[in-house]
Amino acid sequence: MTSSQTARREGAAALRTVREQWGELLLAIETPPAEPWPPRQLSHLLRPAADDEPLVERAPLVLREHPAPANLDALDAGLYAERALFDLADTLAAAVQRAPLDDPRRWMFRSLTDPGSRAHGLHWAAVWVEGRLLNEDTEPEQQLDGTLTAAPFLPLPEYLLYETHRVARAVEARVLRLLGLDARTMPVPERPCPWCAGELLLHTDPEQPPRVTCSTGPSCTAPVPYDGHGRRAWEWHALPALVVALDAMEQQAEHARAA
Repeated sequence: MTSSQTARREGAAALRTVREQWGELLLAIETPPAEPWPPRQLSHLLRPAADDEPLVERAPLVLREHPAPANLDALDAGLYAERALFDLADTLAAAVQRAPLDDPRRWMFRSLTDPGSRAHGLHWAAVWVEGRLLNEDTEPEQQLDGTLTAAPFLPLPEYLLYETHRVARAVEARVLRLLGLDARTMPVPERPCPWCAGELLLHTDPEQPPRVTCSTGPSCTAPVPYDGHGRRAWEWHALPALVVALDAMEQQAEHARAA
């Protein structure tokens, strides 16, 4: 695979990740910062049934509609993502856009009185940029009367291909880091293993769901399989049970302190 093909593949994947996590980021803005446990992805499983409404119905679609923020770091990440992708779309449109003004595929520039395509929010900007990255709609098009019209967009020049790749990966990294989904390993704060009191480690990665391991090793009696390093490991499907066990252990400790 050539470097340009790699840049297209990685850039497109980064843009899709940003789109998929955008609703989570917007919801994070209204949630005060918290410890990284439990993982944010578990919040929907652990939320009471009365509040179990679809994410798309609870999250505002664009940042400007959001209420007063409770998490300024999340707000900063959202503003950074919007600004970076909106500005990138402007740059690409100026270089390769040939679509007529009435073409819905056209990226509309903002003016002093009109936000242009920015009014549609980050999701549309990410979709539009991905189309340019993948050189979509770059061939002449046949009309109903059989005539050919010029392609709506020119192929993306190489220098803009790599700039698009850079911006997309930077935005993805910022969003994943804010949501705690970047690749990292961290202790589960003040929560020892309910079965052996060993240290629990939370492992996150943008390519797979979070998991937790116990640092004690094979002597831990937790009812989950071992990982490749001989540690008890709670994969994604087992994490809700671990949360329940940890909460029960904390309640027992509180009762003991109160006695």
